Amino acid sequence: MLDTLPNLSAVAATQNRPPVLQVDHLNLWYGDAHALKDVSFDIYPSEILAFIGPSGCGKTTALKCLNRMHDGTRDVRIEGCIRMDGEDIYGPDIDPPLHRRRFGWVAQKPNPFARSIYENVAYGPRLHGLVNGRAEMDAHVETCLRRAGLWDEVKDRLYKMSGDALSGGQQQRLCIARALSVNPEVLLMDEPTGSIDPVATALIEELMLDLSRDHSIVVITHSMMEAKRIADRVAYFHCGELLEIGPTEQMFNAAQTDKARRFIAGQFG
Repeated sequence: MLDTLPNLSAVAATQNRPPVLQVDHLNLWYGDAHALKDVSFDIYPSEILAFIGPSGCGKTTALKCLNRMHDGTRDVRIEGCIRMDGEDIYGPDIDPPLHRRRFGWVAQKPNPFARSIYENVAYGPRLHGLVNGRAEMDAHVETCLRRAGLWDEVKDRLYKMSGDALSGGQQQRLCIARALSVNPEVLLMDEPTGSIDPVATALIEELMLDLSRDHSIVVITHSMMEAKRIADRVAYFHCGELLEIGPTEQMFNAAQTDKARRFIAGQFG
């Protein structure tokens, strides 16, 4: 596990590439409640961007905008623009289910299907027709479980054990394998270590660092130490506003806003 802050030169190298996602003046209302206020940020290839801030400040709301999880939610109104590879994700030519396939979602509480370990991973590729035949599916399931660091622990129980019979940390890694199974470009993780023990947390953090080589990752965390260990950049949300965003080292050592400095220091939140 990293015990130092990400190198600023490495962060700069990441940002020299075109962003995967560009969020521009995003506003969102739940009815009359203005939940996101003029939020703008970019997400770059192979970076981990951590959302931090007090509970109820808009982190999860912003995360769900990226893969259009608010579609169909009653009384939600969205203004502004989100572009993925330069294309407006809310444009008329975008097929929402196809857009969502470009993302993997991992929730705070592990939520495996009450099916075999194998079927948990095979479900998405089978649904979307991503693989052909049993041999290809077997290889794909193994690859996803290996990438999630779970294969050696479950390879003899793939068909016998239900996913929800695994330990909490194993369930979360199974959910990550399930997210990876549809070949996403971006992983969205809403407090993925928030309900598991410290040993399992360390495994998930190592996994995020490994997966960031091939995926952009946006992770919500309430652990400042976790953000410090894994994030390339940190975005601080407060009362629906994105008050500050920058390289992790800069945010932890020289945040520009008083609220961000006080929150990172544990003085409120």
